[in-house]
Amino acid sequence: MWNIIGHEWAVRLLSGSLADGRLSHAYLFTGPPGVGKTTLALNFAQAIVCEGSEPPCQQCAPCQQVARLTHPDVRLVEADGATFKIGQVRELEREAALAPHSARHRVYILAEAERMSREAANALLKTLEEPPEPVVLILLASDAALLPPTIVSRCQCLDLRPVPLRQLAQALAEREGADPAQAELLARASGGRPGWAISALRDPSVMQARIRHLDDLQRLLGSDLVERWQWAAEAPTDRRAVRELLDIWVSWWRDVLLVAAGQGDNIANLDRRDALQAVAAWCPADSARAFLAQALRAMQSLAQNVNTRLALEVLTMDMPSAPRRQETHGG
Repeated sequence: MWNIIGHEWAVRLLSGSLADGRLSHAYLFTGPPGVGKTTLALNFAQAIVCEGSEPPCQQCAPCQQVARLTHPDVRLVEADGATFKIGQVRELEREAALAPHSARHRVYILAEAERMSREAANALLKTLEEPPEPVVLILLASDAALLPPTIVSRCQCLDLRPVPLRQLAQALAEREGADPAQAELLARASGGRPGWAISALRDPSVMQARIRHLDDLQRLLGSDLVERWQWAAEAPTDRRAVRELLDIWVSWWRDVLLVAAGQGDNIANLDRRDALQAVAAWCPADSARAFLAQALRAMQSLAQNVNTRLALEVLTMDMPSAPRRQETHGG
């Protein structure tokens, strides 16, 4: 049984390929952080090494080893610092040339593959051009456009989109024990990303960070340039933290546009309805739309080794400003 929320089409495709003996040597799973790329990749790895009759059975020793990240033939490879380095790819190449320990295939999952250095990408390309027979590579990235076309063209690409909110809310209630109101809030706040929603349910610090980011945004709307610059100077510089902050800001400005268009029932940030209505009342839709586009560009630039502090400084300087007498806080 595949232990994943949504993405049924991807499960059918991968299950069919495995059942028919038509495994590709390389896959590329794309989609926003928390949408389920890593979960799908690990489930696929379980299916490949599973000893049960209906893989992945989740019960056999290999399936459980993959779940614990201890299977000798399955590796989840993450960037060493800010980028994937060529040494990591060289090590992967050396391992891939060896026969599997216990399964019929070796499986390598490269998380955030868009963070590969140029040298690492060129080295990986050689492996993709002449892949060892028993090796399956699974690359994970937020967007295929952030990888060299020569790598993308040698992979079977699966683009994972957000899970329908009703389906996600139901899964949070039935599988994770969330009450209905909490499940709906998390489903909407996640934008259909099961990984984020489950993390927020299990770890209070995730929702606390969301509240902090939204509070900062609302405060910055009424701040002058000096206050905005000071906030940017003290903001986190870790790329994952900045990406999560921008994800939340993007969802806010999308909500502003929804409220302005009379579509307030579809907002993601249900607990900020009053504040969204207040901002939509003074902020021109064109200004909100332009800033949303700028925030999206800033998110894309994070994968290109941009200076995160500079990106936040530029973004906050260009943020729409509330009328000085307008109350921007609320919820």
